[in-house]
Amino acid sequence: MEGSQARKEREQMLLQSPKCMVQDRTMQRDFMWMWVYEIGIAGDNSRTVNVDSTAMTLPMSDPTAWATAMNNLGMAPLGIAGQPILPDFDPALGMMTGIPPITPMMPGLGIVPPPIPPDMPVVKEIIHCKSCTLFPPNPNLPPPATRERPPGCKTVFVGGLPENGTEQIIVEVFEQCGEIIAIRKSKKNFCHIRFAEEYMVDKALYLSGYRIRLGSSTDKKDTGRLHVDFAQARDDLYEWECKQRMLAREERHRRRMEEERLRPPSPPPVVHYSDHECSIVAEKLKDDSKFSEAVQTLLTWIERGEVNRRSANNFYSMIQSANSHVRRLVNEKVAHEKDMEEAKEKFKQALSGILIQFEQIVAVYHSASKQKAWDHFTKAQRKNISVWCKQAEEIRNIHNDELMGIRREEEMEMSDDEIEEKTETKETEESVSQAEALKEENDSLRWQLDAYRNEVELLKQEQGKAHKEDDPNKEQQLKLLQQALQGMQQHLLKVQEEYKRKDAELEKIKDEKLQVEKMLENLKEKENCASRLCASSQDSDYPIEKTLNSSPIKSEREALLVGIISTFLHVHPFGASIEYICSYLHRLDNKICTSDVECLMSRLQHTFKQEMTGVGASLEKRWKFCGFEGLKLT
Repeated sequence: MEGSQARKEREQMLLQSPKCMVQDRTMQRDFMWMWVYEIGIAGDNSRTVNVDSTAMTLPMSDPTAWATAMNNLGMAPLGIAGQPILPDFDPALGMMTGIPPITPMMPGLGIVPPPIPPDMPVVKEIIHCKSCTLFPPNPNLPPPATRERPPGCKTVFVGGLPENGTEQIIVEVFEQCGEIIAIRKSKKNFCHIRFAEEYMVDKALYLSGYRIRLGSSTDKKDTGRLHVDFAQARDDLYEWECKQRMLAREERHRRRMEEERLRPPSPPPVVHYSDHECSIVAEKLKDDSKFSEAVQTLLTWIERGEVNRRSANNFYSMIQSANSHVRRLVNEKVAHEKDMEEAKEKFKQALSGILIQFEQIVAVYHSASKQKAWDHFTKAQRKNISVWCKQAEEIRNIHNDELMGIRREEEMEMSDDEIEEKTETKETEESVSQAEALKEENDSLRWQLDAYRNEVELLKQEQGKAHKEDDPNKEQQLKLLQQALQGMQQHLLKVQEEYKRKDAELEKIKDEKLQVEKMLENLKEKENCASRLCASSQDSDYPIEKTLNSSPIKSEREALLVGIISTFLHVHPFGASIEYICSYLHRLDNKICTSDVECLMSRLQHTFKQEMTGVGASLEKRWKFCGFEGLKLT
């Protein structure tokens, strides 16, 4: 009896659920499934269940009641046998046509709807107030248009009010949206409502499109169609701007506080210079613990310009005190370097000791792996010993590589220092010698060009003086001078080209010299072998040596000197003194003697010739290259 009573109460609750105040949908679903289960048990005995209750006007087998309860749960209504009761159920909307679902505008529920999926249409309900009734718009019509929302909007425009509508009716309708601050009603059936918060405006826009009717009257003056839209008010804009400025101030304050928190602390202010403060700073400079603070004060005073003739001696004594700390700092640096070296030595010794112990452990594993002891261990013990041995060997190898890397780095540092010193000295010597040689050659060419220009200018001046006397010959002389200058420039360009060509030939000669030296070494070895094998070769070599001694060039070194001197004099067509030639040769070999060079050149009369140039005190001997002329004579 008690079970049937409870079941009747649950059935009544489910049948009246569209109009009830129940908000917990989960409890409704649980009640529905319990009811379905009990009906299923009763359905085995009979198709209908008769309930003796005066409160329920519909039997349980009524398809409309069953469909209403299933629709409230969001499920397709099915009969007890499993067939659909009503064919007009819309599964996409989760409701049945003709049956009003629960809406947020029902009495007792909040006016703000819960989150609705974007693809699901909002179904509005009739709203009953004390003095009026609001009827929802046609759901098939498009939503009412609204203007762009102004910033900080708290005011709405309400149009389409009934002509007999009063301010009390407006408050009664819109006070459900939130607290109303002010209402400005017009005589032309519209008003402006200002709410306390911005989100209340969204609630008021929900009522846009509703048809309002005052009481039960059907008079045109008692009906209207509401149109709610955003309104632009100066008070809203002013409050919004004030709020934005307040937020900006808070943000600036927050940033300032963050910057001040992250900013390093400022140094303490430095006192101004005085005799008393000077004596205090001088005492602090003598103390090692207060030296850094005193030096900063001294530096600030000097940068401020506190040094003058009266205080110069005081500042000099303080600077002298600061200088006395140099030796202390150097000694501290040396001590720290010594400590670092000692720490490195200790680290290497400790690492070597660790390696020795690892070697001993690995030796223990290897000895245990021998057959004498290995046969007495079990399989698991052998596996553990082999794993331990591999781990110990890996760790030992890692430490050994680390130690060898430290030693290798020390050796590399030592060798790199020596190699860098040697290479730097060689590179500097070679670059200096090459730079000097090129500089002198360029200077000589530049001097020759300047001399030609000076001669041309002198000739022009002389022609200017004799302009009145030699007017007809002036143009011819100028043309001749210009042609001579052009010829000199062309000759200079040719000389430069020949210098480049001779430089390339000199490099080739150096390469050939190396090859000839190698060939000479090979020939000497062959001659030594031949002298040992047969004595007759000595008699045959004697006339050859005789002929070599009779020639003006006695050795390969002299031949190389002749080639280099010939190239040098060919670049200098006006000749060069024996000192200039020897200075050039000394850059190649410091052992060359001036007398030997002069003797060699005097022996080669068809290759070099000596001429006297200059007048008076500028008279000097110059050697010139005449190999092309001597080739024709010989």
